[in-house]
Amino acid sequence: MNSFELNKIAGAVLLALLVLMALGVSSDIIFDHEAPETPGYPIAVATADGAAEGAAAEAEKVVPLAVRLAEADIGAGEKVTKKCVACHTFDNGGANKVGPNLWDVVGRKPGAHEGFKYSNAMLAFAEEHPEWTYEQLDEFVTKPKDHIPGTAMAFAGLSKPDDRANLIVYLHSLSDNPLPLPEPEAAAESAEAPADAAPADAPAEAAPAEAPAQ
Repeated sequence: MNSFELNKIAGAVLLALLVLMALGVSSDIIFDHEAPETPGYPIAVATADGAAEGAAAEAEKVVPLAVRLAEADIGAGEKVTKKCVACHTFDNGGANKVGPNLWDVVGRKPGAHEGFKYSNAMLAFAEEHPEWTYEQLDEFVTKPKDHIPGTAMAFAGLSKPDDRANLIVYLHSLSDNPLPLPEPEAAAESAEAPADAAPADAPAEAAPAEAPAQ
C-alpha cells in the first residue's frame, strides 16, 4: 500500500473524528440542562402523627351541631332530599319504598315505622337507642354503613356538615308537633369549657368511710 492510500485512510479517520466532535458540541448546546441540586425524587411519607394532627384539625373545623341547626336552611334541606326520593317518601302518611317513610322521623324510635321490614342491624341499633336524636341523625347520614354496620341502607352519606344540618332541619319540620331544636348557646359553652375542668368552689371529695366489720 503506497503513501497516497495511507493518507486517504488517515484523512477519513480524522474527518470522522471531527464530525463526532461537532455532533457532541451541538447536542450539548441544543439539549443543555442543569443538574438537580439533590439527585433523585423526593418521596413524601405521611406519618401517623401527621395523620392524627390532620384529623384533629378537621374535627376542630366542624361547627357544633346545635349551632349548625340554628343556622340551617329548610329550603336547602329539601333540595338535599333529591338524593333520597328514590328510596323514601316525606309526606304525612306516605308509602314505604326501598326505605321507610320519613315523616316525623326526628324523635321516632329507630326501626319502628309501621309496615317496613328493617334490617337486623337497624333492629339491634334500636334496642340501644330509643329515638332518633339530632346527634344520631347527624352521625347516621354522615356515612350510614359506618354508623350502623350491616344496615341495608345503601346511601353513601353526606360528608358536608352544612348539608347534614340543612337536611335535619327539613326533617324536623316534617311533623305536626316538632321537637325543639337544641340551644346553640349551650352547645357553644360546652365546646369551649375544658372537659376536665372542675368548678372553682367545688368541695373536696370526702374520703370514703370504712365499712363496719362483719
